Amino acid sequence: MANIQACLSSKTDNWATPQDFFDNLNEEFHFTLDPCANEENHKCDLFFTKEQDGLTKDWGGHVVFCNPPYGKEIAGWVRYSYEQSQKHNTTVVMLIPARTDTRYFHDYIYGKAEIRFIKGRLKFGDATTAAPFPSMVVIYRN
Repeated sequence: MANIQACLSSKTDNWATPQDFFDNLNEEFHFTLDPCANEENHKCDLFFTKEQDGLTKDWGGHVVFCNPPYGKEIAGWVRYSYEQSQKHNTTVVMLIPARTDTRYFHDYIYGKAEIRFIKGRLKFGDATTAAPFPSMVVIYRN
């Protein structure tokens, strides 16, 4: 079982999406691709693992659900999500921490995407307590 101590440490940057939260978004968007997944936590039939590196794959034509690693590489995922969303018939929905003070927020989200702030704090994966940070959903539509 994951616990809040592991979540607060730098031992992990992976935060498994709560299934009911995903199901509600999926009912609205009908996702076809999960580019940040593994064999245990993927949310779509088509997914890329860390080894396959979703940042090197083409997302064009898909409806993408992206819950990226929340460590240092999150900025690259936000940038790539924005870039991929510019392709014809591509929508990208991201679940990320609500960090409005970051450069990536101002460069690739603010004024470029629909933003839905999550009320309260999510419980990720099998954690028994809520995350130590607020979350938001970022929606890029083309």
